[in-house]
This record gives sequence, C-alpha cells and structure tokens, in this order.
Amino acid sequence: MLLLLCVLSAGCMYPNEMRKENQVATGEYVVVVQNAVDQYHAKTGVLPIKNSEETTPLYEKYPIDFKKMKERGVLSNVPANAFENGGSAMYVLVDAETKPTVKMMDLASFQLTVEVQKLVDEFRSKNFGKLPLGEQIAPSYYRVDFAKMNKKAVQAQSMYTRNVMLPFFMDENGQVSIDYTEELMRLIDKKSLQSGLNATQDLRELLVKESFFVPARTVAYHWINGQPTPSLK
Repeated sequence: MLLLLCVLSAGCMYPNEMRKENQVATGEYVVVVQNAVDQYHAKTGVLPIKNSEETTPLYEKYPIDFKKMKERGVLSNVPANAFENGGSAMYVLVDAETKPTVKMMDLASFQLTVEVQKLVDEFRSKNFGKLPLGEQIAPSYYRVDFAKMNKKAVQAQSMYTRNVMLPFFMDENGQVSIDYTEELMRLIDKKSLQSGLNATQDLRELLVKESFFVPARTVAYHWINGQPTPSLK
C-alpha cells in the first residue's frame, strides 16, 4: 500500500499556534490545489479523484488525483508536501457531493495506526483471538494495552495542536483508531460550542472545519454525557 511509505510530519490548528515550517503547506498549497480542483470540475463536470471502495473510511474516500489535473493543465506542479511528491500529506476532498473542499491527511499518523494495528493483530493470532484490551473508554471501545503486548506505548502526534500526543484505542473487534477526544474537547471549549451540539452530530466535522487537516484513522464521535465520545451510531 503506497500510503505506508510516509515520513513524519507535524502541524497545528489555529493560526497563532501554527508551526512556521508548515504555514505554506497548510495555506498556500491548499489554496492552489483548491483552485485547480475547481477549474477541473468546471471543465469536466467531474472531480479529479482516485477510485475508492464503498467501505473506505469517510476522510480517505476521495483522494485527489494530481495526474488528472496536470493532464488538463489546471495544475503545473504537485505540492511539495504531497505524498506523490515525496511529502507526508495525502490530499483529499471533503463534502465531495455538495461543496468539494481540499484538505490534507497526515500520513505519519496513518502509518503509525497501521503499525499499531499490526501489533494488535499479531497479539490476537498468538493468543487464540484474545485482544490486548485496556481501560474501557466508551461502550465497545477500549484503550490499547501495550504492556500486554510487551511493547512500549506509542502515541500519534496531533496535527491540530503543538506538542499534543494522542493515544490509541480499539473497538471490541480489534480495529485500532486514534483518539481525538482531547482535541475535540479543546476546540469545543475554545469556541463555546457545548449548547449547540447534539447526540447525532459527527463531531469530527468540527476539526475538519477549523483546520486544513482531516483526522486520520478514527471513528465517529458524538456528544454524549457532556463530552466527545467514540460511537458506533
């Protein structure tokens, strides 16, 4: 899988917190690609995206196809931070059916999740289907217990806030995800959004709206008992 060949990267959500080295990547590159996508769409009536399966996770479902845009002459160069150019970001579209909007996914976070998933799968295969379940954090969701696997605990670097590391959890079937609860709560508090939230809204949309990045490898979150909670709903 070509997504596995990523390099480490970091970033942040708010302008006053953005790392200087990422300002171009999170700003000018996105603007350029958005303009190219809009031009391509206007010329062809379709979006410049790669094929994906129906079961592909929401924020990985519409990867941008730079080759198509270059062939149409609406984009001269692939962004320096794009995977296709040796970078650490996968460019994707969100709201593809209504208002196609360019975002990025951090491939370092994606890759780290793949590696943790591999550890969990290996543990299960060697322990007759048993999972390295840690503390339960929500119905059907548990922390990954690295100690049970005799591994040092690892966390993913947040792309939203400087120096924040995000833990991993898994569902009862062993599917590993990054836990964005801390980032969601921070954003909800910062924007005083509590009164406007409901139990059916996918809170990941808040991170996508406020950032150039989509959350990598995670599940839907809902506002339950006054906090963002991973949910099967």
